Amino acid sequence: MAQLPIRKIEIDEDDLWDLKNNPWSKSFKPIHIEIDGKSYSGTCGIRGGHTRNYTKKSFEIRLDGGKTLHWNAEFDDPSMIRNALSFQFFNLIGVPSPETQHISVEINGYEQGVYLEIEAVDRRFFRKRGIGYTSLIYAVNDSADFSLVDQNTNAKKDSLFDGYEIVNGQTNTKYRLVRFIRNINSLPSKQLSVYTAKRLDINQYLLWLAGAVLTGNYDGFDQNYALYEHKKTSKYRIIPWDYEGTWGRNCYGKPCGSDLVRLQGYNSLTGKLFKFSSCRQKYRAILHRLLKTAFTVERIDPMITRLYKEITPAIRDDFTRKSSYDTFLDEPSFILDYVRERRGLIKEALKAWK
Repeated sequence: MAQLPIRKIEIDEDDLWDLKNNPWSKSFKPIHIEIDGKSYSGTCGIRGGHTRNYTKKSFEIRLDGGKTLHWNAEFDDPSMIRNALSFQFFNLIGVPSPETQHISVEINGYEQGVYLEIEAVDRRFFRKRGIGYTSLIYAVNDSADFSLVDQNTNAKKDSLFDGYEIVNGQTNTKYRLVRFIRNINSLPSKQLSVYTAKRLDINQYLLWLAGAVLTGNYDGFDQNYALYEHKKTSKYRIIPWDYEGTWGRNCYGKPCGSDLVRLQGYNSLTGKLFKFSSCRQKYRAILHRLLKTAFTVERIDPMITRLYKEITPAIRDDFTRKSSYDTFLDEPSFILDYVRERRGLIKEALKAWK
């Protein structure tokens, strides 16, 4: 069976110590890295949210020349495949999402175990897919829920740009998003219908929503996504990000049941859209189609099998994992049980949804 691709990093030991002992620092340290037998220079930093405190760190690698790679330890995920499986699922249903591959990492000659290498959503992502865009914004925390009110304090937000971070854009990128959020929360129904049709790719948004709901990413509606303005239409579109807490487990790796996420998901923009019967009908049609085609055991099972075939030998020998090898081996059936249960729950929810 083929070995996983190996990534080798050489970094000053003091720099490595500093990164690992100051995990919340945003500093990046110089490195030399070998990828597929080729050597590059670049920088390395710690990435993630609560995972920064874990013994096995996740890394962001910035190569000289502009390419960025995300190396996720996937420490909380016993299967090690939830992110990869989710992005494959989104690509399958027609929502452009990051490509992934599992890798083995060595730092200064010491094995670090298995990681998931995730493609960055940046200029290269769009150029590779031939998608034109005028702005790219990351939703970096749970304030990115398209509302006027802070969900944690119930007070009016200091800024409607709270929760967002501009990656690429012009001087009025922030202003346009703030205006979009203000308008969807203030325009009367008739004007709102016209405005959302003009400024939001509604079909693409509802397809993304269906993917997030089916995979069960509770954190995926008010953060963990990228928003971009499509160049040709000037409409906002959305890209998923960080789908480790899915397929029946939360972001800490704990079983959370198949009913954690409701049919409509959670954010203010979705709530506004579902006031219109046309959007509800479109969403229903999308879910019915996906239940017949992509979100089935017959479709998901081979995807899991392919991923497990690639990584099982490496996981067996990886002693940096939190979960046991036996738990890892049980995960395919766990995920498929989730698919079966989720299908039933979505079907019942569709019947009950007026």
